[in-house]
Amino acid sequence: MTEIFKNAVPSVSVSYARNGSSSKANALGMRPMQERAYERRGEQYLLIKSPPASGKSRALMFIALDKLHNQGLRQAIIVVPEKSIGSSFCDEPLSKFGFWTDWCVEPKWNLCNAPGSDNGGKVKSLGAFLESNDQVLVCTHATFRFAVDHFGVEAFDGRLIAVDEFHHVSANPDNKLGLHLGQFIARDRVHIIAMTGSYFRGDAEAVLAPQDESKFDTVTYTYYEQLNGYEYLKQLDIGYFFYSGSYADDILKVLDPAEKTIIHIPNVNSRESTKDKIREVEHIIEELGEWQGTDPATGFQLVMTPNGRLLRIADLVDDDSAKRDVVAAALKDPAQKNNRDHVDIIVALGMAKEGFDWIWCEHALTVGYRSSLTEIVQIIGRATRDAPGKTRARFTNLIAEPDASEQAVTEAVNDTLKAIAASLLMEQVLAPRFEFKPKHPTNEPAPGFDYGDGGYDPDKCNVGFNHDTGQFQIEIKGLSEPKSDEAARICREDLNEVIATFVQDKTTIERGLFDEELVPEELTQVRMGKIIKERYPDLDEEDQEAVRQHAIAALNLTQQAKQLALGGQGNGEPAVNTALIDGVRKFAMDVRELDIDLIDRINPFSEAYAILAKTMSEESLKQVAAAIAAKRTGLTPDEAKELAVRAVKFKKERGRLPSISSTDAWEKRMAEGAAAFVRFKDEGRYD
Repeated sequence: MTEIFKNAVPSVSVSYARNGSSSKANALGMRPMQERAYERRGEQYLLIKSPPASGKSRALMFIALDKLHNQGLRQAIIVVPEKSIGSSFCDEPLSKFGFWTDWCVEPKWNLCNAPGSDNGGKVKSLGAFLESNDQVLVCTHATFRFAVDHFGVEAFDGRLIAVDEFHHVSANPDNKLGLHLGQFIARDRVHIIAMTGSYFRGDAEAVLAPQDESKFDTVTYTYYEQLNGYEYLKQLDIGYFFYSGSYADDILKVLDPAEKTIIHIPNVNSRESTKDKIREVEHIIEELGEWQGTDPATGFQLVMTPNGRLLRIADLVDDDSAKRDVVAAALKDPAQKNNRDHVDIIVALGMAKEGFDWIWCEHALTVGYRSSLTEIVQIIGRATRDAPGKTRARFTNLIAEPDASEQAVTEAVNDTLKAIAASLLMEQVLAPRFEFKPKHPTNEPAPGFDYGDGGYDPDKCNVGFNHDTGQFQIEIKGLSEPKSDEAARICREDLNEVIATFVQDKTTIERGLFDEELVPEELTQVRMGKIIKERYPDLDEEDQEAVRQHAIAALNLTQQAKQLALGGQGNGEPAVNTALIDGVRKFAMDVRELDIDLIDRINPFSEAYAILAKTMSEESLKQVAAAIAAKRTGLTPDEAKELAVRAVKFKKERGRLPSISSTDAWEKRMAEGAAAFVRFKDEGRYD
């Protein structure tokens, strides 16, 4: 691009090796993720966490066929969030690629293609299927919910229930699908396979109740493994940009017409919207060039750019359903799947997100904050497909700066915090996996790990990296180890989900960014500790503390590595190739000793604030800080109680209570908390 947005955030830029492994199939026709999932095919409850385009639908086919033919299950019911995703589970000639049978779905049992309402004829059809000898049915979440209400959970005994896009489920009792799954697990007469690219929800609700979640065996295939194993795509950039005025006037500063792009315009109720979505699309087209008419076969808008290039633009915003359906059908045309020139830009509002497959997409450009973190992860997934000639992809979030009115400032603050939370989470999701080990003199180097130029040093805290698996092994002095199998599983599989809850906690991110008097341990120990206790109430205190330490270490090491990766560039451009790996190693070497107390003393949001300060105008930044400061209150009873618990731990370790006159900010804060706890207790503020 010739012109760079003045309010541009340096992209998180992660580069990958392109070793081609994630697309290579074994003798049974399975790619690495599918092979990993198939190895767990005997599990009754299986959770597959794997990014878009990694082959989850085919992995399910392999496992379901084994359960039907070799494990005695009667039928498999595949449940998808919307009708369009049902096409992912159509017939597949798996034997052609080495598997021992094919995947077949009778047309009448793919209820995503059937006419009628979810709560009418489709429920009857599902009932007829349960009575039949056929083996596979595909339906929407809604049809399945109504069918369970109608027939009861016992009608599904002896069957496999496979739930795609599992993050739609919630442990909240108001979530019907989550309620039904809880009933299925309590009855224990079905097998369940849950599949998702993001095992967290935008509303920070738990997906499953802890007692149900612990029954699932987890298969994790990371974004790092997926992208590292691609053949073509080698770099993914993520950035957010602030603008003032109308976004349509500035969109060409971040939109490169030469890139295959999906533009998601803002929801009509958002600050960024002009309240006229049709005019917004027209304005974007006018900015891109001169309209040449509509292609009669596809319904695509034809636009001639100033440099003489004809753009083919798919408008999925048009309220005329007949026109929109023609465009949507043209985008799904299987004959055009491998035709890069079929379409150049897709403009959408509520469509082209979850399950939408356009391998050529190089840029996902989203205007305004979306309804949830999960939605952003899904949108980013549209750009992370591998395709010939596609070496770089990016996600851009355009956000309006606050204006002078107080109501708008409050809303802008919320959107800004959410955008930062999304960026922090995606940095974590895209990074290699962390495995933390307490530093012991008896530790030895692990096979397959590269420990840098000097190799493994028994006298230091070492950072090893396995280039094949995309995994860090990091030694930390004083780190608590998980004792139970469940805590070990959480530290191994669920750290990103814990971090998602933490960065979505509004009080946490507000204080982390804008409270100048913040003692970092209030976030790293108290707030994170509270989140762990609420999320994993069945773990004992030692295991809760181990999970807390592992989660905060993962978040803070990624942030410190990002700072070092961006450091020294001068122009805001990120370093590439091994920058993140080098950054983690450099941070570990720069500190005198990598211990958990040091990690707890780092504000996880300090790097995000540094970037925000560079990109948002000074006036807007002051407004945001003032809006948050106005809401700040003293210690709550819950916060005082958490600090008092930490003070007791301090006394056990040091043999004395924390001092209110200490020069150490954290010791002083614990003393204040303990005093407030006693005061609140005397006032009868605790049950």
